[in-house]
Amino acid sequence: MVDAVRRAPAAARAVAGARAAGGRAVARVSGRALGPYQSAVVRIGFSATWLFFLLREFPHRGELYGPDGPWSFGLAERLVASNHAFSVLMWSDSGLWFQTVYAVSVLSSLMLMLGWRTRATSVVFMVGVLSLQNRSVFMGDGGDNVIHLMAIYLVLTRCARVWSLDARRARLRGSASAGAAGPVLWGVLGAVFAYGAVTERFSHGWLAAFAALWTVCALWWMVDRYEPEGEGRAVLDVLANLVHNAGLLVIMAEVCLIYATAGWYKIQGSRWQDGTALYYPLGLDYFSPWPGLSGVLAGSGTMVMLLSYGTVAVQVAFPFTVFNRRIKNVLLALMMLEHAGIAVLLGLPFFSLAMIAADAVFLPTAFLVWLGARASGGVPRVVPAPDAASPA
Repeated sequence: MVDAVRRAPAAARAVAGARAAGGRAVARVSGRALGPYQSAVVRIGFSATWLFFLLREFPHRGELYGPDGPWSFGLAERLVASNHAFSVLMWSDSGLWFQTVYAVSVLSSLMLMLGWRTRATSVVFMVGVLSLQNRSVFMGDGGDNVIHLMAIYLVLTRCARVWSLDARRARLRGSASAGAAGPVLWGVLGAVFAYGAVTERFSHGWLAAFAALWTVCALWWMVDRYEPEGEGRAVLDVLANLVHNAGLLVIMAEVCLIYATAGWYKIQGSRWQDGTALYYPLGLDYFSPWPGLSGVLAGSGTMVMLLSYGTVAVQVAFPFTVFNRRIKNVLLALMMLEHAGIAVLLGLPFFSLAMIAADAVFLPTAFLVWLGARASGGVPRVVPAPDAASPA
């Protein structure tokens, strides 16, 4: 009896401690958007990668995604009808429509990279990525698949709280939604959405997604304009923080899943055990922009063995080290160096840029703050503008 009486206060204290810890965790997740620098560098990295790709392929855009390609509009239409993929290029086979979509994709990538009206430009960026890639599904590689997914995830994040024109506008004018450009841009997007809805261009899922997104952003603009300090704004901030943090968690889980599946699939086969998975591509003209360098590397059995086994070890180990800061940072640096080597040795720069941008979600905040200060020549500051990423 005495022991039971003694254990009761201890159990009560444990329950109270668990509740307090849970309350602090909920307050932390809902009270602010976590990882502002990480989400900003992911935004800049993926928008810049897609922008550079579109500009490099600008002379060949018609063959890749347009009416001049081997994958005709009729074939694309049949495939989209079967897999229900989203692409505004399927709205018309007009050459002018294709040129317009391509130009808007380039412009939205630039605007997203600069962080101008980020919520709206992130939607346009996603539409451009999905439309071009789903128009010609056989033109992409692993890097395009990553951009495809991240374009969707970025819409959910508050990725312009730092290093953006929205953050600058919030500091100078008190709100990122200030000015007439936001309502005009959302009005144009609403008109395009209404046209697609009336003409039944959207599937039910995309129709509901775009309708919900447009409605929430319109509500945010109204509250931010007429009740910036009220309870409505506080509720919307909590919801935006929750969605942002969930989106950031999904991005991190996606990166871990990519490396885990890649590493474990490599272990199951013999190509990476005997080094041929690296040796043979180094001898192919298509993957040898620097034949001399590739030949020197392929001629060293020791280097081929170290790179092959090192790649597999790093990819398999990384998902298990994300909670150990020091080991995670070391493996992160190794993976970024690996992708830089792929860009140089195998001639896959955009795949490497996409993967480096995805890896950046795990970069330490202190390093990103230091990097931003070095780039701007200023003093490091870790407090982002409070309203820098409002959806309006």
